[in-house]
Amino acid sequence: MSAPQGPPSYASQPTGKWSTGLFDCFEDFSNCCITCCCPCVTFGRTAEIVDRGQTSCLCGGVSYYALCHLGCACLYTCTYRTKLRALYSLPEDPCGDCCVHFWCTACALCQEYRELNNRGLDPRIGWIANAQKMNVGTTTPPFVAPGMTR
Repeated sequence: MSAPQGPPSYASQPTGKWSTGLFDCFEDFSNCCITCCCPCVTFGRTAEIVDRGQTSCLCGGVSYYALCHLGCACLYTCTYRTKLRALYSLPEDPCGDCCVHFWCTACALCQEYRELNNRGLDPRIGWIANAQKMNVGTTTPPFVAPGMTR
């Protein structure tokens, strides 16, 4: 069973500009605390949304955790920042994606999470629930095969 596909571009904010700054972590204090204590949770949630369900929260979080112990998680997480920027035509700000994740991993993860939230997505509930929420007003009734005829 495949995950529902959302619209090609899900955005409630204008493209081309981050909705919050890199160091605005305290705008979402609960996410800031989670990211400081367990960044694998924030990354997993973000990765699931950015990949539209192709990467589960668990898989993304475990991958992040394993790569942290090898010392190269930023090489993995920066690819998701690049994907998120491509979705919304966001600038590479304040510097390159890998550089941001290397020097400010927690701040980058918080900013990416806030960006999804500010664009109407809730990373806490996962991709399928967000896709269903986005398609609430546009669903068509299911096709029902005709019954037996005489």
